[in-house]
Amino acid sequence: MRLEILPVLGIGDVTEGDDLAALIATAAPWLHDGDVLVITSKIVSKAEGRLVDVPADGPERLAARDEVLAAETARVVAARGATRIVQTHHGFVMASAGIDASNVDKTRLVLLPQDPDASARALRAALRERYDLDVAVIVSDTMGRPWRNGLTDVALGVAGMPAIRDHRGEVDPYGNELQLTQMAVVDELAGAGELIKGKCDQVPVAVVRGYLMATRDDDVGARELVRDAELDLFSLGTAEARAAGLAAAAVLPDGPGEAAADPAAVRRAIAAVAGVIAPGTVFTHVTDHEVRATLVAAVPGWPGRATDLVLGEPPTPVDPGDLVRFGADLQRLRTALAAEGVPSALLPPPTGSTASAALAL
Repeated sequence: MRLEILPVLGIGDVTEGDDLAALIATAAPWLHDGDVLVITSKIVSKAEGRLVDVPADGPERLAARDEVLAAETARVVAARGATRIVQTHHGFVMASAGIDASNVDKTRLVLLPQDPDASARALRAALRERYDLDVAVIVSDTMGRPWRNGLTDVALGVAGMPAIRDHRGEVDPYGNELQLTQMAVVDELAGAGELIKGKCDQVPVAVVRGYLMATRDDDVGARELVRDAELDLFSLGTAEARAAGLAAAAVLPDGPGEAAADPAAVRRAIAAVAGVIAPGTVFTHVTDHEVRATLVAAVPGWPGRATDLVLGEPPTPVDPGDLVRFGADLQRLRTALAAEGVPSALLPPPTGSTASAALAL
């Protein structure tokens, strides 16, 4: 494979209502079938009228920008000072919902295209129908990345090629079957195009030539790149995830587990709270089968389906203040257990036990 990356020069400033297909075909009469057009989302937005008017400066501008950001945000992922990392209504996670104030009049902000995949499909169709060109189209924008400094261009919309090249099921040269490898090729091509587009050179379109995957119409667009929330291991910023965890800890449901708790997990939970519970309070994980059977039989209203117990003994002597503290300590332990994936339910103490509480796991 030999790739070429070619700039499309002479497009000039794009305004609302401009015909992007005509602008590109005129500026690049050398286009041919199989080329991949990488188009900065900003000129797509400008042509589609995705701009909003705001004051040129001052606190009024900041307030107006905040309103626009709120309207473009589906959920806040992380916030630090004035910086907002959000998920847009498209599903993209990016700073400030992709709102841009560069290369535009100071009294306007540029929003992302309403539907970047639809924009890519429309441009591809226009070039094919009016200029007899069979090209793929990538609508790109700049994003930051978790864990790495620096920005790169990625695909917001695509038409004429799949967003992902799936290698699963292929066998590598060592005979290993690939299980997880799915390459976001449109992001790689978007990044390649950005190398010659730049941010201040007013080159909003690049052509990648020589990519071997043939153009086709049965793609699903860049939405294939958006990871489902339930599969996203990093769906919140650190502080936001911590706040969500604390909120969940405040409303822990009562419910023992269906199977025996992992003893190591219970030990870790008890150790986690050991340094913050009241002096004299002791939590004991009952693992001896005979002892547990005796205690289970003595617990009033035992639900019968939980298989483990943790007993808690309060400090001695006990006064009302100690009981309040002991209740807080029990909640700490339940929270630590929940963090280990161990559900629990508070039960009455076993008959005749000196323990003030029993937890069913």
